[in-house]
Amino acid sequence: MKIVLTGANGQLGLAFQEEFIRKGTPFFPTDLSVCNISKREQVEQVLDLQKPTVLINCAAYNLVDQAEGDRATAFEVNARAVKTLASACDSRGIKLVHYSTDYVFDGKKGSSYFEEDIPNPLNVYGQSKYEGELAAREDIADHLVFRTSWVYGEGKQNFLYKLTEWTKKSNVIKVSVDEVSVPTYVEDIVWVTLKALEKKITGLYHLTSSGYASRYEWAKAYLKAAGIAAQVVPVSMSTFSLKAARPHFSAMSNQKISSELNIQIPSWQEGVEQYVRSRMRK
Repeated sequence: MKIVLTGANGQLGLAFQEEFIRKGTPFFPTDLSVCNISKREQVEQVLDLQKPTVLINCAAYNLVDQAEGDRATAFEVNARAVKTLASACDSRGIKLVHYSTDYVFDGKKGSSYFEEDIPNPLNVYGQSKYEGELAAREDIADHLVFRTSWVYGEGKQNFLYKLTEWTKKSNVIKVSVDEVSVPTYVEDIVWVTLKALEKKITGLYHLTSSGYASRYEWAKAYLKAAGIAAQVVPVSMSTFSLKAARPHFSAMSNQKISSELNIQIPSWQEGVEQYVRSRMRK
């Protein structure tokens, strides 16, 4: 297996790089300076030079609120570029791995979402990601599409990093209690993705840590594990006047992928503890 990794310098891409280096897996990392996934000629040039068996697409436009005023960029990166990747991979016999989001759902179900549930995104980001996952699923037969949620790992574009920064400025932090999903550690995503590739499965799966939590519960668990003395105050999402509407309950079940691979994905609490230990080692 040889892998081309797009979005290699994001938090998920960096986690894949560490694992590939540790296992000695041949891979070629790319970022925007090496391969703009919106440019078909650049994509094809990389694929023809590297001749991978798998392309793992970690590139995405993840600025949820900013996407409301920048719809064109969100759809260019999250949808049209994915269609380009799917087409280029399909014509070359390359498997495509792509990541979508829980924000394809409106959160009105009231219980955990399964793969068969019908998406109804509330914001531009979710709409663009849904269009992208449809391209990956419809334009290439040999695909793996994973919906993830509340992803965190090494880097600054995640809630726990921002939370840590907020505690440096104030001992009292307001966090939404009416926003529920599944905090998902990048190491779990990497582990499950590679097991799925080993088993050569295809299709759409929800790939999250196990269980679910409000953002408030997640914040409290992290601060306790990290030994950070700060008070977390539960408030409504409406407190923050965010540009993009967000689903109140978008937790997804990982039952399908867990059964397919005969594994137990760690709980979100275990993920938080592992993240804290990892940061302490660095």
